Amino acid sequence: MAKVELKKPIVEEISANLNGAAGVVLVDHCGLTVEQDTQLRKQMRAEGIVYKVYKNTMLNFAIQGTEFEPLSQHLEGPSAIAISKTDATAPARIIAEFAKKANKLEIKAGVVEGKYYDAKGMEAIATIPSREILLGRLLGSMQSPIANFARVIKQIAEKDAEA
Repeated sequence: MAKVELKKPIVEEISANLNGAAGVVLVDHCGLTVEQDTQLRKQMRAEGIVYKVYKNTMLNFAIQGTEFEPLSQHLEGPSAIAISKTDATAPARIIAEFAKKANKLEIKAGVVEGKYYDAKGMEAIATIPSREILLGRLLGSMQSPIANFARVIKQIAEKDAEA
């Protein structure tokens, strides 16, 4: 069997994972202990994120001609890729949080909802809360004026009832 035939399923696996991805982060994981890497993988799995280490050439073949092609300029040295199909900011958020404990872990670059970001851009994206938290804040800010209005009306009604 030729080498190309052995590599083709791996490239197809990467392409399948990238298909429909909302957020992708390329990471330099060199220097992590086995325990740290296991903890990181566990956190990623809990959020439904695919986190794998692939050869750079395989990643390069898989991203050619896709919206993730700008990541190819960062495919040097050891690279891992985190892919999320649901929450676009989750991979960056988890990696940035984990990097505070494991300073060897660093974000190289990423693509969030079709837009390429370098390491600094991904650090900024990592500060964005999850969609659920943002929706909760929005709902809270929408309910606050209504709740305040209801309290005022209730107080007026109670005052009128006393008189």
